[in-house]
Amino acid sequence: QVQLAESGGGLVQPGGSLRLSCAASEFTLRDYVIGWFRQAPGKEREWVSSFIGTDGNKRYANSLAGRFTISKDNAKNTWYLQMNNLEPGDSAVYYCAASRGIWSMYPGTYDFWGRGTQVTVSS
Repeated sequence: QVQLAESGGGLVQPGGSLRLSCAASEFTLRDYVIGWFRQAPGKEREWVSSFIGTDGNKRYANSLAGRFTISKDNAKNTWYLQMNNLEPGDSAVYYCAASRGIWSMYPGTYDFWGRGTQVTVSS
């Protein structure tokens, strides 16, 4: 059973930065699509970014305006989400997920999920 574990969340002031990590239990995920999602209280789970394992391409939600960057450390089998210039509206639980299929922004297409890490942006 594939396991994903997020870390790196916390409390940060507006304008600050955080780097989230998503560690995978199996190296067979190298060809998967890894996605980052977030969910704020009372809102639907929202796609943030994806790393496409087969070709290394990256996708981002248009609303992020270039503030977030997704990357992967092959040696550590870990994916990262670097978040800069954070805003209060970025506050949410952030999840990483893995899909065996093609890239998608829809949560239902992802096969494995982590438990999430809380990000709070507040002064």
